[in-house]
Amino acid sequence: MSATIKQKPQLIILPSRGWQPLNLRELWQFRDLLTTLAGRDLKLRYRQTALGAVWVILQPLIAAGIFSFVFGKVAKLPSDGVPYFVFSFAGLLGWNAFSGTLGKAGSSLVGNANLVSKIYFPRLVLPFATVFSTLMDFGVALTMMAVLMALSHIAPTAGLLLLPVWLFLIITLAIGISLFTSALMVSYRDVGFVVPVMTQFLLYGCPIAYPISAVPHHLRGLYYLNPLASLLEAFRWSLLGRGEMPWSALAYAAAFVGVVFVSGVFAFRKMERKFADVI
Repeated sequence: MSATIKQKPQLIILPSRGWQPLNLRELWQFRDLLTTLAGRDLKLRYRQTALGAVWVILQPLIAAGIFSFVFGKVAKLPSDGVPYFVFSFAGLLGWNAFSGTLGKAGSSLVGNANLVSKIYFPRLVLPFATVFSTLMDFGVALTMMAVLMALSHIAPTAGLLLLPVWLFLIITLAIGISLFTSALMVSYRDVGFVVPVMTQFLLYGCPIAYPISAVPHHLRGLYYLNPLASLLEAFRWSLLGRGEMPWSALAYAAAFVGVVFVSGVFAFRKMERKFADVI
């Protein structure tokens, strides 16, 4: 008699080839991993700190205080008719959403090298998971922003309804850029040193310490080539109801964000098949 041997089903995982689009169904299947990684990031970030999550509020408050002294008191830059501290805090709120996402998502692959080299899962989960912690930080800081506005007698306007739109575009731009930088950082660790320097340089090219009105009219076309310039100005306008709304520049910024994000996804998927071997 010959025994019938039943073979167990096998799952063969092959690397993606060519330019692959964003697989939302696959990401949805690993949503539990995404939320687990996001929760772990929040716990690790404030472990063994005396103040814990209070740093989410203290960091922009300290930065706004420095900006107020240097640019408000010393340089006497305009602030669209609101207290300079509130003005700069509103700008930093949007900026921190961008820089925080860019920094955390950019190092997400290298920071989880053990997972990447040993376990199969969509690698896009790692940079996307950082968005959750960014939104948590943003929510806490936004509460502080509401307190500052109340103390300064600044009433919210209907423009506040557009705030989620600007936040979405700002974070999407950061994710799009980080898909390039995180993939490159797997092979070239130098990228991890270049990105913070470029981010710091970009800070002064955005309307955070100063309003758009401080930029000469003949230079604004060049200035708006930076999509963050119009997005951050619109972000602050939605919060404070002051300043200018550069609608044409915002249309360009939205298109720019879309191109960067789609290009980042395709580039990431193109390079991800080598991550486990190189990292």
